[in-house]
Amino acid sequence: MAHLENLVLCRESQVSTLQSVFGERQHFSFPSIFIYGHTASGKTYVTQTLLKTLELPHVFVNCVECFTLRLLLEQILNKLNHLSSSEDACPTHITCETFNDFVCLFKQVTKAESLKDQTVYIVLDKAEYLRDMEANLLPGFLRLQELTDRNVTVILLSEIVWEKFRPNTGCFEPFVLYFPDYSIGNLQKILSHDHPPEYSADFYAAYINILLGVFYTVCRDLKELRHLAVLNFPKYCEPVVKGEASERDTRKLWRNVEPHLKKAMQTVYLREISSSQWEKIQKDDTDPGQLKGLSAYTHVELPYYSKFILIAAYLASYNPARTDKRFFLKHHGKIKKTNFLKKHEKTSNHLLGPKPFPLDRLLAILYSIVDSRVAATANIFSQITSLVTLQLLTLVGHDDQLDGPKYKCTVSLDFIRAIARLNDPIFQVACSPWN
Repeated sequence: MAHLENLVLCRESQVSTLQSVFGERQHFSFPSIFIYGHTASGKTYVTQTLLKTLELPHVFVNCVECFTLRLLLEQILNKLNHLSSSEDACPTHITCETFNDFVCLFKQVTKAESLKDQTVYIVLDKAEYLRDMEANLLPGFLRLQELTDRNVTVILLSEIVWEKFRPNTGCFEPFVLYFPDYSIGNLQKILSHDHPPEYSADFYAAYINILLGVFYTVCRDLKELRHLAVLNFPKYCEPVVKGEASERDTRKLWRNVEPHLKKAMQTVYLREISSSQWEKIQKDDTDPGQLKGLSAYTHVELPYYSKFILIAAYLASYNPARTDKRFFLKHHGKIKKTNFLKKHEKTSNHLLGPKPFPLDRLLAILYSIVDSRVAATANIFSQITSLVTLQLLTLVGHDDQLDGPKYKCTVSLDFIRAIARLNDPIFQVACSPWN
């Protein structure tokens, strides 16, 4: 158990729950387990690590790769057949067309001596794609233990809640386990665990603390933060390598890495440049916008309304809601002018980072900046969803049960300039860094 805790950090509660549900190897476990949580919350890693460490017989299948029913069923059966066969024997390829055939073939494969007296686990990652397949597939997997009369547990991994899965006709309810997002303390602990062997743990932990102080408000994705940590660490320890500072001289190290972290803010989520190009930027001290490569701003291909939705999202993220009337309403009446500014308003809104905004405010700004009349159709909402999928917008959740979804814009001002009509005075004023 101690070795498992060292492999899986900050997920002790979830690991303990799963171990309790699994029970002993020879015991019948729960027929189906549904694990959900946001991206990069450790669902896949924890499940795989737990099954491998405990040496439990299992097959892992990604539903994105197995996009048809036949591919999915055959992959499960052939991986199970490979587990049950001896090392010397060459297992034959199994073909399967329907779920009824799968049940019969599954019984045959699990008759093997190596799988006879222990629980077999089938892990289906990206399980939300099962909803697009045959209607009997998801209920069948949830009742696979009952249908086959075998000691089998199906584990579904997804980023969406179980209520979005449940069929209208009803089905067997799985055991539901939620993986919450990592807190800033969890991220600090996990990222600090990756410190290079040539540097002390305290030195790398101080670097991670600086990195999270810059990026945590706009990015909480562990994968992205780990990528940023690896890319920017050479610049942080550069004064130490050159002998200009010691590991304890955090002020000088911060001054050296600060401009590079600001440049990196433009590449969060978007992957606008490759790792090799980013290293070239750090070496030559060039501006990322000057580098032409994977996705320089010279070619921005988005649907017509998606461009305006993204512009509206940027304006909603960086401008206070009280300015919407002044910017987007033609006859807004008399607005009182005042020289009084709050402390946080004396700095650029762009330096404070994007703020969350509700969906109705996004649509109101969209209707104001589009020349033609736009109806709130499914097409508009699907394009908003597509921008979230592309990570140009981030869904930050609900404030309460009565409030609608809130979003943040993750693109930079240069990206907006590439798609906006900046000769329009409204964009020049609304996109000004000092609004």
